[in-house]
Amino acid sequence: MPSSRFPSSVDIAIIGAGAAGLGAARTLETSGLSVIVLEARDRIGGRAWTRMVTPEIAFDVGCGWLHSADENSFAGIAGQLGIGVDKTHPPWSEASFGDVFPKRERAAFGKALEAFYERVWRAAKKKTDVAAATLLEPGNRWNPMIDAVSTYVNGAELDRVSVHDLEAYRDTGINWRIREGYGTLIAAYGAPCPVVLNCVVELIDHAERQIKINTSLGTLSAGQVIVTVPTNLIADEAIRFAPALPDKVEAASHLPLGVDDKVMLKLSDPNGFPADGNLRAATMRSAMGTYHLRPFGDDCIEGFFGGRYARALEDAGEGAFAAQAIDEIADLLGNDIRRKLSPLAESRWAHDPFARGAYSHALPGYAGARAVLAAPVDGRLFFAGEATSPQFFSTAHGARDSGERAARQAIDCRSKAGLQTN
Repeated sequence: MPSSRFPSSVDIAIIGAGAAGLGAARTLETSGLSVIVLEARDRIGGRAWTRMVTPEIAFDVGCGWLHSADENSFAGIAGQLGIGVDKTHPPWSEASFGDVFPKRERAAFGKALEAFYERVWRAAKKKTDVAAATLLEPGNRWNPMIDAVSTYVNGAELDRVSVHDLEAYRDTGINWRIREGYGTLIAAYGAPCPVVLNCVVELIDHAERQIKINTSLGTLSAGQVIVTVPTNLIADEAIRFAPALPDKVEAASHLPLGVDDKVMLKLSDPNGFPADGNLRAATMRSAMGTYHLRPFGDDCIEGFFGGRYARALEDAGEGAFAAQAIDEIADLLGNDIRRKLSPLAESRWAHDPFARGAYSHALPGYAGARAVLAAPVDGRLFFAGEATSPQFFSTAHGARDSGERAARQAIDCRSKAGLQTN
């Protein structure tokens, strides 16, 4: 686990050792500048975290898929690090148990979902932004499931999602995985970075030329600061700025983190369960889980929950996701399945004090908040993180790339100010 001594002064301080902070640090490693990454957790990776829940099963508690993998910077990084990429097609649109979600029903749902996104595309061309929920076809039987898809993709139901923002997201349709875990890849990528762990940043005082950063470990000064923390921490002013930055706080509040959570269940008898299968019912409600059967061929089932449903299960306490997942699977496959399933691990990102959610979505009318949040302040404060990515928000590679962008902005500002860099 990376750990550095707490310095008194550096050229550039990076707040947060998630994908964005690590991306910034790796970009600066040949700059000749003194750099430190301050991380509140006792590990690097942020919302990327792989846990070995059995000797064979790697559970990505956070991000798990290399979305838009053909344009995903972590795909190339994996190759550089010698970490294998699994290119098995994701099972999301499949149904391993045809009687649960019959082929004809799946085709009807797929057609309704495609028509919805066509309406989103058309509406996004208009100047006035609206909530994506307004584009649901009145009375369409598939509306609750379309809303459920939004909870998986955005972490929120369509009534809280901007049409302009939804259309801005770039999805190439190529999705790959890391057998060892996406969190493992990002931790390996960040291993060379100078990181101080267990360091909670409380105040960034940029009133003077040298910025003072108050932390739980003491105070240090920096010429420039790159802030990469999740939007909810900025909006809640868990980290404060002096002088205050109301535009940043407001922008962050318009880019809240939705809620997405996962649960991993051990499957004691895999007989009859295909590797990399999918289980989801044609349930006419948005509060529903979706299940990845035997990912990588392992004897387990991974469940995924989003939106208000996920938040309610988090609020219900530890074990609620596993209990609900087992109930839902038993409803679909019969009560006998219960004896084959047991809990291994689950996430609760909304209750994580250093995340307070999963990933960002823009509220209706506020798609422009991403650019506002990303804008530098006075050539000394820079902002990165998935929420600042114009097209790849909500993804780990969008976060990493934003960290690289912020680092290059910092170097450029130093150069324009006549400050020394290599």
